[in-house]
Amino acid sequence: MLIVGLGNPGKKYAFTRHNVGYLTLDLIAEALNIEVKTIKFQGLYGEGNFRGQKVRLLKPETYMNESGRSVRACAQYFKIPPEEILVLTDDIDIPFGTIRIKRSGSAGTHNGLKSVIYQLQSDQFPRIKISVGQKHPQQDLASFVLSGFPKDDGPVIEESLERARDAAIAILTEGLDRAMNQFNGN
Repeated sequence: MLIVGLGNPGKKYAFTRHNVGYLTLDLIAEALNIEVKTIKFQGLYGEGNFRGQKVRLLKPETYMNESGRSVRACAQYFKIPPEEILVLTDDIDIPFGTIRIKRSGSAGTHNGLKSVIYQLQSDQFPRIKISVGQKHPQQDLASFVLSGFPKDDGPVIEESLERARDAAIAILTEGLDRAMNQFNGN
């Protein structure tokens, strides 16, 4: 399986709402003891074995709106079908403090997912959506997702990232359906 954390490279974006995919991938890498530091596929890449299966981790460094280029390059190189690519991404439409596992679907307003769908020519890949809260009605969406979290939200976000990590590991160990039953709706 290829697990992709969406985000933007650089310190400026490190702890923004748009980078929860990167942050979750870091937690997964730590849990699976996989270093994600090889520059490959227009991103940072690492691979290892977990319970007898090959696991590949990728952080596209193409910036969010072009994430699909990196994902496509890696998927083509290893001949990985879309349904074996798990994408970790931020979401503004689910309740704050929650995650949702989806088997497939549209990108909605998310430009990173739009890019992945366009480059793979498929929306049939699973994803874990991590809530980053909802913007104020008068707030620009780009400004919101590129902003950091208020200090008070820190514990909630940490818990969400840990749940997303656990969900990704559950997908690897128990399969998508069981992980969805365990993590969705909680």
